[in-house]
Amino acid sequence: MEEWINLNRPEEEINLLSPLTWAYVGDCVYELYIRTNLVNQTNLKPHKLHIETIKHVKAKAQAKKLEQLQEILTQEEKDIVRRGRNAESHHLPKNANVQEYRYATAFEALIGYLYLTQKTKRLKEILDSLC
Repeated sequence: MEEWINLNRPEEEINLLSPLTWAYVGDCVYELYIRTNLVNQTNLKPHKLHIETIKHVKAKAQAKKLEQLQEILTQEEKDIVRRGRNAESHHLPKNANVQEYRYATAFEALIGYLYLTQKTKRLKEILDSLC
């Protein structure tokens, strides 16, 4: 599996990507994490799995997750979060207010950044701390 997640890009290059790019990847990584956990921990049918997944991946829930993480984040991770929160998105949130949406984007940016830089141990620590 590690071969297909390897970008072959140095961390310095990943640092130059837009925080919205990190969030784009982080959205997918977090949803896959939630879906996998639900499949492993429940016997729900696909529709119920989808309903449960949405509860975790919607912007309001992600904003709350980021709030929970504040005490355990390193300064570098806080900088990633800040960049994600301040990224200029021209997307209007459907089911969240602007602040929740920005914090959800920041959360996704952190997850995406850790994934892209292959800091998988730290990514796992952070995700597991939210369960």
